[in-house]
Amino acid sequence: MVGLTPTRPEPHHPDQLTDQRSRYAMPCEVKDIKSFLLIAHRKDAKACRIKKSTRTTAKGVSTKVTKFKVRCSKYLYTLVLTDPEKAEKLRASLPPTLKVEDVDKEKSKKKA
Repeated sequence: MVGLTPTRPEPHHPDQLTDQRSRYAMPCEVKDIKSFLLIAHRKDAKACRIKKSTRTTAKGVSTKVTKFKVRCSKYLYTLVLTDPEKAEKLRASLPPTLKVEDVDKEKSKKKA
C-alpha cells in the first residue's frame, strides 16, 4: 500500500453525504449593500458574523475593514466595507430575527 492515497468511503446512496462541508457551495461575495440586506432578510438566513480587521495595501497604507458574513441554506454571502460609518448603519439595519455575532481577531487566531 505504499504510494496510495487514502480515499473516503463511498456513500451507500448518491444523496447521502459523507462530509459535513460538502453540503455547502463556495461562498459568494456581494458588492452592493442593498442586495446584501435583501439576502439578510430572507427566510433561510440563519446567522450573521461581523469581523473588524485591518488590511494593508501594496503601498503600505492600512485601512480598517469590516466583513459581514450571512449564512443562508446554500451559500455564505460576504460583504466587505471599508467605511466604518456605513458598517455601523448596516449593522443597525440587520433584521432582529437574525443572530448577529461579533468575531474578535484574538478569538479567530486561537482557533487556528
